[in-house]
Amino acid sequence: MSDKWVNASELSEYEYCRRAWWYKHVRGLQSANIRRMESGSAFHRRHGRRLRAAPWLRGLAYLLLFAAVAALVFQLVAGT
Repeated sequence: MSDKWVNASELSEYEYCRRAWWYKHVRGLQSANIRRMESGSAFHRRHGRRLRAAPWLRGLAYLLLFAAVAALVFQLVAGT
């Protein structure tokens, strides 16, 4: 029995392409597309940051919209 742990990303990699998994984990060979893979990882990190910021930006937009409507109502009620 092996003591090596298998994580979820490794299972996903195996499911996507068993041959690529075998080359990497059994034969110890690396992919020839390292630059493209790093570029894709950087893109996913940027995208993740944007997704985490979206609820805060939406809340800010609602707050600004509320302030604009409140200022308009105040202008109408005050009669200026």
